[in-house]
Amino acid sequence: MRLPPQVYLLGLVSFLMDVASEMVYPLLPLLLTSLGAGAGVLGLVEGIAEATASLFKVVGGGISDRLAQRKPLLLLGYGLPALFRPILALAQTPGHVSTAS
Repeated sequence: MRLPPQVYLLGLVSFLMDVASEMVYPLLPLLLTSLGAGAGVLGLVEGIAEATASLFKVVGGGISDRLAQRKPLLLLGYGLPALFRPILALAQTPGHVSTAS
């Protein structure tokens, strides 16, 4: 049985997004500390980012099940982070980093 081409395309997009995340997220603590954030702020920003990601997974899964349409949520889920990552370069405060990440 052969998989549809969309499965391969989605796999490639997922791979590239993971690579982009692995390139950016290890640098976030350095960026935050260069903006004057202490350990407490760093932990708060990381905690908010993890909680938000988990919440979106739960809520998005429920919405996806109800709508029975995966493509719009898939595009939103991969598109928004791709749009917000370059904004991190413009961050001037730890709040900006928290909002963009």
